[in-house]
Amino acid sequence: MKDLFLIVAVASLVVHVGMISVAVQRVWRGETIMDRVVAADVIATLVLGIFVLLALIDNDALYIDLALGASAISYVGTIALSRYIANRQMF
Repeated sequence: MKDLFLIVAVASLVVHVGMISVAVQRVWRGETIMDRVVAADVIATLVLGIFVLLALIDNDALYIDLALGASAISYVGTIALSRYIANRQMF
């Protein structure tokens, strides 16, 4: 059963990396700034998923702590960038 879990987890990691490459292309060639912001947020979410999968594979809680910290930074960054785009000023 553990072997099946590892196979599924590694396959999920590969899928996450593939989705990140698609999102990076969207950041690179996005038509509008909002497309790029959403793609950057998707990349951050996928990286969080990778951290959680690594925590499950390695059975190490350190990756969960990294995911929590990265999610807080991603949230604040998305809010700040959205506010800047809406008002053309930071604060």
